[in-house]
Amino acid sequence: MRILGALDDFVSYLTDDPVRPSIPVEKRFGQNRFVFMMEGKDKPAAILCCSLEPAIPTKENELFTEGDPLVAIFYSIWSYEKGTARELLFDAVEYIRENLGIDRYVTLSPKTKMAYNFHIKNGAVILQENEETINYEYTTSTAN
Repeated sequence: MRILGALDDFVSYLTDDPVRPSIPVEKRFGQNRFVFMMEGKDKPAAILCCSLEPAIPTKENELFTEGDPLVAIFYSIWSYEKGTARELLFDAVEYIRENLGIDRYVTLSPKTKMAYNFHIKNGAVILQENEETINYEYTTSTAN
């Protein structure tokens, strides 16, 4: 796993985001914003976008708020190789816990069967269902 910088060669792959294509690439980088990537042979195997937030957002326009970060919000994840999104998610949880001192991990997920299946299969629980999204929560025990 590696963390992408705004000038990284792989940043162009962020335009492939199937979950949150409306978020501009440049907005994904900055204070408390991370793009994690699992490297493949010639391109990413998986990409995960994360924002450290003071509260749990219930919709996209509540992302990227200022304040002391209390929770890691995973707002987009996709893969180019089967199984790599799961591995990347768990590696990101470990990195955030060990290096950033955050111990709460929540998604801002679309209300789709694909998102439900992915997160439930990987040990998350539904924290809350919102008008447009669902927040799934991972614990460090489910992410190991």
